Amino acid sequence: MRFHSGNRPEYDLTYDDVFIIPNRSDVASRFDVDMTTVDGSGTTIPIVVANMTAVAGRRMAETVARRGGIAVLPQDLPIPAAAEQIAYVKSRDLVAETPVLLAPDKSVAEAQALLTKRAHGAAVVVDDDGVPLGVVTEDSFTGVDRFSRVATVLDPGFLRLAAGTAPRDVFDALVEQHAELAVLTGPDGRLIGVLTRVGALRAGLYSPAVDDAGRLRVAAAVGINGDVVGRAEQLAEAGADVLVVDTAHGHQEKMITALRAVARAELGLPLVAGNVVAAGATRDLVEAGADIVKVGVGPGAMCTTRMVTGVGRPQFSAVVECAAAARELGAHVWADGGVRHPRDVALAIAAGASNVMIGSWFAGTYEAPGELLVDADGMFKEGFGMASKRAVAARSADDGAYDRARKSLFEEGISSSRIRVDPARPGVEDLIDQICSGVRSTATYTGARSLPQLHDKVVLGVQSAAGFAEGRPLPGGW
Repeated sequence: MRFHSGNRPEYDLTYDDVFIIPNRSDVASRFDVDMTTVDGSGTTIPIVVANMTAVAGRRMAETVARRGGIAVLPQDLPIPAAAEQIAYVKSRDLVAETPVLLAPDKSVAEAQALLTKRAHGAAVVVDDDGVPLGVVTEDSFTGVDRFSRVATVLDPGFLRLAAGTAPRDVFDALVEQHAELAVLTGPDGRLIGVLTRVGALRAGLYSPAVDDAGRLRVAAAVGINGDVVGRAEQLAEAGADVLVVDTAHGHQEKMITALRAVARAELGLPLVAGNVVAAGATRDLVEAGADIVKVGVGPGAMCTTRMVTGVGRPQFSAVVECAAAARELGAHVWADGGVRHPRDVALAIAAGASNVMIGSWFAGTYEAPGELLVDADGMFKEGFGMASKRAVAARSADDGAYDRARKSLFEEGISSSRIRVDPARPGVEDLIDQICSGVRSTATYTGARSLPQLHDKVVLGVQSAAGFAEGRPLPGGW
């Protein structure tokens, strides 16, 4: 990475402050770009779902891993719940999507409430043995009493194909049958999953992030208080593929002590630790045992740290400095927070990050935990920061009433926010498509065939706020 002017500015920069200058390139197609990361996390695209309760649930983890990313389960999850979610993700098919399942005696009202749990907007009705009986969509309920049973409205004429059918053959069959969704079954007739037309296309474009046993990957977080090693060992035993030792202020003695203890346990998993924003902090965490350092203090949409404390650093410069320090020690960094556009992911990779963590942007998707709500402005889901009163209350549930009340006086995050669901991109896979298309295209502009090459080859410029505004599309024209 280098700046077009030859000198890096003396002041720190955000993603909005910089732009990429095209290079002479022999990369003819964006599909010639290898998106695989090199930090040991096993991701095949540079996307990590942040360990936020309102974002990283099992549906999110399954979906993102199928497309090559990884989700980090929050540290607030009790170990039994975390183990259950890890087992769920590990049991999912690498190609077929997991649909909403309904028993035939469920009411139409119950079915309608569940349809938005999946972006494809359909549910499969199955018998007691898991054999599909039919499919229902929102159209199935038009003009139907909400207390009716789904058995009376299901479509038994669905397209059924054998699990393992090549995605392209599934796509061709869907086109031939003028259908949008295929139900995939095993040799015993039981449901394996479903695949849509766009899902079949994605299966040919993405490589799932899988472990040595060929199962989808998932990460899990631990805090720095209590029995950190014990929790880390339990998560590793449950099947977590990456461990994240996480706290808002990563450059503190408790973090270094906890990280050293987890590293000494030799769990055989990549260790991520953070958050920090400076080279010295990065070196301290790597020397304490971190393979990957999480970079970012205050850039997240739900974080009020900078406004409350004045502490933090513009994210682009933080990533540049920390990535350079980590690289000297054979380690890597994840850029955590501040991502609002696909360009920001590309710029984080250009700055030296191996993966980019995304939180609030993914909170407004069907796959995020929580109910889909509607107001006068459209669909939304509730989001909240992990240093907010709401999150602190969840983490301190086992404390006494006095301690809980005392902790609730201090917060550095938003406790409730309406994260809008984009009708044009309501699913997390829609956003992944947009991000990966952007990063691939960035690579072709810079002449890079891989993410490390993108960092090596990129030439950056610094722009004014007017320069950033100039790059925004204006659908209504001038």
